[in-house]
Amino acid sequence: MNHRHLLPDEIDQLLDGEVGFGVAPLQAHLNECGQCRAAYEEERAVVEALEHLPRLAPSQDFAGRVMAQVQIYEPWHVAARDATLARIRALAPRSRPVRLALGGAALSMAALVSVAAVWLIGHADATLFFAGLVRTTFVRGLATTGAVVVQALLGRSATQALGENTTAVIVASLSLYIVVFLAAAFALRAAAVSRRRRA
Repeated sequence: MNHRHLLPDEIDQLLDGEVGFGVAPLQAHLNECGQCRAAYEEERAVVEALEHLPRLAPSQDFAGRVMAQVQIYEPWHVAARDATLARIRALAPRSRPVRLALGGAALSMAALVSVAAVWLIGHADATLFFAGLVRTTFVRGLATTGAVVVQALLGRSATQALGENTTAVIVASLSLYIVVFLAAAFALRAAAVSRRRRA
């Protein structure tokens, strides 16, 4: 008989029905030692009781309910992007024929734009002329609207102080546009944060 009793992992090997070189001495000790045999029988009863327990499984929406309660940090730009994509998906048509028609229309527009780009590249002189015309018109329009914005925000005296300096008017109006853009971005961020907190 072995001079020591079986360890718990050795009893587990016997319960699992493992075979191998080291299992035979363990089995021989179990046959000779009443104390180890009692421990073995006790653990075997526990294993059999566990095997007869009913198999339980969580409901199918368990993971969804758990994850709905988990607070996950979501950056404001991700929340704004997700909200925008959700609105776009809500506007997308549901029926397949309408989607195919819109896809065909988009492909037609892409082909038309490609043909126009090839024509413009082939007629570079006309393209440069019209580009210069558009740039001049844009700069004049920006200066005019900039002067109106500066006058509305800062008064007639500020517009007169700037005078006919088109560059100063454009810089002032662009600065005001940037301020408005940043204010809109912060407003979007605040809306995304409040949406995330409500969710």
